[in-house]
Amino acid sequence: MRNMDRKKLEKLLNDVSTGKVSPEKAMKALKKMPFDDIGFAKIDTHRDLRKGFPEVIFCRGKTVKQIAEIVKKHGPSACVMATRADKKMFREVKKVRGDSVFHEEAGIIVSGKGREKAGKVTVISAGTSDIPVAEEAAVTAETIGVKVDRIYDVGVAGLHRLIAHHDRMVNADALVVAAGMEGALASVVGGITGSPVIAVPTSIGYGASFEGIAPLLTMLNSCAPGVTVVNIDNGFGAGYFAALIVRRKHEDQKGKA
Repeated sequence: MRNMDRKKLEKLLNDVSTGKVSPEKAMKALKKMPFDDIGFAKIDTHRDLRKGFPEVIFCRGKTVKQIAEIVKKHGPSACVMATRADKKMFREVKKVRGDSVFHEEAGIIVSGKGREKAGKVTVISAGTSDIPVAEEAAVTAETIGVKVDRIYDVGVAGLHRLIAHHDRMVNADALVVAAGMEGALASVVGGITGSPVIAVPTSIGYGASFEGIAPLLTMLNSCAPGVTVVNIDNGFGAGYFAALIVRRKHEDQKGKA
């Protein structure tokens, strides 16, 4: 039981209570709590229990062999996501998990099936150059278990392009806005919608944007309420946070029904 998800743990406890599994065998299955030490990495096998989604692999700085071994250690059926990946890494992961899919524009490898979808996140990019960061957010949110609506290239240089999609924005449970240059789009979206906005400053822009510092400061100083900001180019963090908001909302609604 390498990846200790909720269903596996519930089944194990039920099997112990019914006598199908002895306490000794159950103890052996739980022996690796709370992490699996494989030398170069310590895999957090209980991340799914705490967060609702397994540990995500950040590929940059790791060798292709290390990435493939971490994916393999999660087990053959677990949903595993790896960010900042490339084709070379994907080819190696594919050898150990044949069900792996590479989302090239997002730079994400997904092995296994993501969670059942609940709720909707709208991901918006200011320009076409911001799409890779927006896609990182979109694929992350989809894998964690929300529907994603993409609205790309609708920056403030042509506000009519954004306003044309007003209905799609106001019907979202949460929004992710990826913008470089001056980063004003997040404030605009925050001002015309009532849902939480997660702003992602991107490193796209000319010299005075300082590789994302300028849009970061703009977003941090937003006068629109309901806007929060993640780090520069952190599409993963934005997509993850948006998905947590949306899934918690729908789980609460389901609990009240």
